[in-house]
This record gives sequence, C-alpha cells and structure tokens, in this order.
Amino acid sequence: MKFSIEQAEDFVSSIFEKDGVLPTTARSVARALVAAEAAGQSGHGFRRIPVYIKQVRVGKVDAKAVAVATRVRPAVLSIDAHLGYAYPAIDLAVDQLPAIAREQGIALAVIGRSHHAGVMALTVERFAEQGLVAFMVANAPASMAPWGGIKPLYGTNPIAFAAPVEGSDPLVIDLALSKVARGKIMAARQKGQSIPEGWALDASGQATTDPHEAINGTMVPAGDAKGAALALMVEVMAAGLTGGNFGFQASSLLDDTGTAPSLGHTLIAIDPSLAGDTVFAKRLALMASEIEGQENARLPGRRSQGVRKQAAEDGIVIDDDILVEIEAL
Repeated sequence: MKFSIEQAEDFVSSIFEKDGVLPTTARSVARALVAAEAAGQSGHGFRRIPVYIKQVRVGKVDAKAVAVATRVRPAVLSIDAHLGYAYPAIDLAVDQLPAIAREQGIALAVIGRSHHAGVMALTVERFAEQGLVAFMVANAPASMAPWGGIKPLYGTNPIAFAAPVEGSDPLVIDLALSKVARGKIMAARQKGQSIPEGWALDASGQATTDPHEAINGTMVPAGDAKGAALALMVEVMAAGLTGGNFGFQASSLLDDTGTAPSLGHTLIAIDPSLAGDTVFAKRLALMASEIEGQENARLPGRRSQGVRKQAAEDGIVIDDDILVEIEAL
C-alpha cells in the first residue's frame, strides 16, 4: 500500500496511540520510522512496528514515559528517556543542544535508560542543517564478540557524523561497527531470505547464511579487530557515560522478552565557528567537490538523501507482509 510521507506518519502514529502510547511520543516514533523507511533503511522502519508494539504491551517499553532533560553543566545535557522509546529523548537533544553549542562552542548530551536509536544519520543531519557539526554514538544489545571470542559482548554500536556543506545537502556518515546493520538480518528473517556469507556467524562461531542462526549467533565486525575495538569504544561512550546497560546486560530489541533494554546514546554538537572559522561550510564544499569530481566517487550520505527526496515526491510503500502483521496486532 502506498502512502505519502504525511499519510504514513498519521497511520503509524495511530497504531501506537491505539496501544496507549502518548500522542506526542507516538508522533515522534512515527516520524522516525517513516523517515527511516523513506531513506531506504527498512530494517529500522516499518518492520520495527510489530516488535515495538509487542514490547509496549508487555511493559518492556513504557508507553507513558516522558523524557526529561537536565542541564547538569554549562555545556552538558543529561536526558533520561525513562525506559520509553528513544525518539522523544533524541528530539529533546535536537531541540536544546544547538543553542548550547552556539553559546559554549560545544555541547554534549548523554541519553540514558533508552531504547533503539534508529537511523542516526537522520539525527545528526538535523544539526548539520542548522550549521553545526554533530557526532553521535549508541550502544545496542550484544551481538558481536570481542575479536577472537565467540560470546557476544558488544552491540553493532553505530557511529554517525554530519557537517554542513555550503550550497548542498550536509555531509552525513552513518555506519554500524558490524559489517552490516543488524536490522538487515532482521529484515531478511522476516522476508524468509538468506543473508550473504561474511555477515554473521552462528552460535558456535561458524559462518552462516541463515538469518535465524545469525540472530542467535554473532555479527562479524567491520574491519575485523579494528571494528571490535571501536565497538568497545562506543560501549564506553554510550553506556559508560550515560549509566545505560552495556550490550551484554541489555535485553534484545527484536523480541518482547526480558526487562527494558535501558541503552545509552551520546551526542556532541560543535559550532564550527568556535575557532574563528567563518567559512567552514564553504571549505567543506571544496572537499566535497574534490571527492565528487573523481569518477565513480560519491560523498557519504548522498544515496540516502536522494532516496528520501524521491520518497517525498512519490510516497512510500508499506509491504503487504508488514500490513498483515500490523492487522494481526
């Protein structure tokens, strides 16, 4: 079924409101899921709806939670998601950090007791659109083993970065520290498809193309030992600084069993004029033109931005199998 962006947001928001989620929270979640789908990130989009709803019904996510932000230092916000969805807490950071960054030169938000952070490119880009440089990390339930091990300790732990480019869309970099985002494994499992070899290992540490075995096993880190080390860094930055659960302590985001995941996210916003540079975005445009001037080279984030613009014009489709799951709920 095809929807415009606005229709999709209304539809998704109504699903959550019917299950008792606060209207403002439902709208925040809907905007994030629809934006993910419009960006071509289906593993973080509509396919999350059934499990998000099931988690509300068993209390794994608090439908009535209201995120609260406290300015604990001149340049630091501490945000408690109160075991609700992550998106209202992230919205608070996006609303409040820019003014602090312009006042202090740099601003930090630590978000604790949170949930799935979604497509973080969409978060950091919101800062870059305001002329700021942004960096974000988030930890996730354990799905990667330390290099050389087979027991999952780290999440896929994404890192995202964005910066303004004069006369163009922002530069946006968003990557999971596994070879692929775990949402792609989940999407393959829902569709009954196999996954490429090299994405994941089964519970015994052997390569697998079965998404069910992959979900119960471990993800392969990007860059091997380097990726595993970066995933540990994110655990410290996202869970250590926020008081959130480390990946191995957090329950799964993909089912309705266990207690609240209580994950952490850390956001940094920087005013690029803090060092007296008033032409930052123009200089970045020069770098962008050098990259895009090379044959077959592409600036990170451009494909997703193009897909989103197309979706804004043509609308987006909710697959039949997802509609069936939603109706069954």
